[in-house]
Amino acid sequence: MAEILPLKAWRYAEFLTPHMEELTAPLFDVVSARQRQLLYENPLNSIHLSVPQGDIPAEKALETLRKWKSEGIIRQDLQPGIYVYYQYFRLPGEHDERCRKGFIAQIKAYEWSEEIILRHENTLSSAVNDRIDLLMKTQIQASPTHGLYVDKEEQLEKYMDQAITTPLYELEDYQGVREVMAVIQEPEIIRDFLRVMKDKQVILADGHHRLEGAIEYRKSMQSELNDNEWKGYDYHLMYLTNTSGNHLKILPTHRLFYGLELSADALLEMIRAWFEVKKFADPEELGAYAFHKPHTFGLVMGEESYTLQLKVGMMDTINRHLPERIRQLDLSVLHEVLFARILGIPMADQRNSDQIVYERNFSRCIQEVRSGKADFAIVTRELELDQILEVCRSGEVMPPKSTYFYPKALGGLLFASIKQDEFDFDYGAFFE
Repeated sequence: MAEILPLKAWRYAEFLTPHMEELTAPLFDVVSARQRQLLYENPLNSIHLSVPQGDIPAEKALETLRKWKSEGIIRQDLQPGIYVYYQYFRLPGEHDERCRKGFIAQIKAYEWSEEIILRHENTLSSAVNDRIDLLMKTQIQASPTHGLYVDKEEQLEKYMDQAITTPLYELEDYQGVREVMAVIQEPEIIRDFLRVMKDKQVILADGHHRLEGAIEYRKSMQSELNDNEWKGYDYHLMYLTNTSGNHLKILPTHRLFYGLELSADALLEMIRAWFEVKKFADPEELGAYAFHKPHTFGLVMGEESYTLQLKVGMMDTINRHLPERIRQLDLSVLHEVLFARILGIPMADQRNSDQIVYERNFSRCIQEVRSGKADFAIVTRELELDQILEVCRSGEVMPPKSTYFYPKALGGLLFASIKQDEFDFDYGAFFE
């Protein structure tokens, strides 16, 4: 089902390898404005290709790309490869190091209707259009999206474990994650990667807008004359990780609310009509609360904090039009009851609402509420991987920002060109 190819990656020149920590960039929406500004201050940081600035950002990125190529800042590998990518990390309070194993390759930009790459959230058209413009102008991809596949036999791990012993890069990223990358260029091993993946579906974990942009770009190019068997515009850069035997960690994303027109007492009274409300002693401890029971949340408002649990029988009155697997999700309940019914923001408007802000950092939630900037914070629990897989396979989508896969793939470790003369290779050598 999923057709992947190795890639002839563009990478920072060897003399820049010792500086990779300063050249790579996290996803734009997972770092603060201050952190982003620091990245922009480095003229060689990959953010200038992934999220360019300026009045015409795509033109600026093309100018940067041409400059880096002509000056030898980035150079293209002559032979295509599968780029093995391991991320070593610890969660707060943990002593043992985890490792998420995966590899970066090119995958066809399948349309959602083909049901080969499955999504779990909708996209914003404005963000997709920005991605299309950038891809059309530069024909380069600076950061991979993240896809999951299921291989319980772990057929590829032996190759990846061997390759990672001789890394191209080993660095520490902005969150203290140890990022290690290696490359596999042996045709017989690459053939195994293509063989294993050809009967897999891929669950998109991160990068819905970038993949949507690649899909739309591919559709726009299909009327162009191109006699090549393998066409650059057909493919998209993706980091692929096995759901089996892997450290796939999903963290919660909390909600902040701004511009409340009710008093705190009035809001609490309306919440009590739906939820069992219990005072919680210390807001600082709410981030570590287990939330074992379904449809349970934390609320921080002013100096007070509470736990909220949906009252018995209330589930029968909401979201009856949704499939059961979506209806029962905690976040489906939260968005329908609190934001739609109590606060009056229709579900269709919530994604674009400037009153609802999605924040993964619990401490920042507390700060925003205590400073008086945010009216309240809702503390949520993470989803289970099985829930996400079930929803994706159903063809349904979740409420916005339902998942936060950790750690995020780093941008700038390599760049994938879909420019035909840079993409060209006899890929037939890798097929059985």
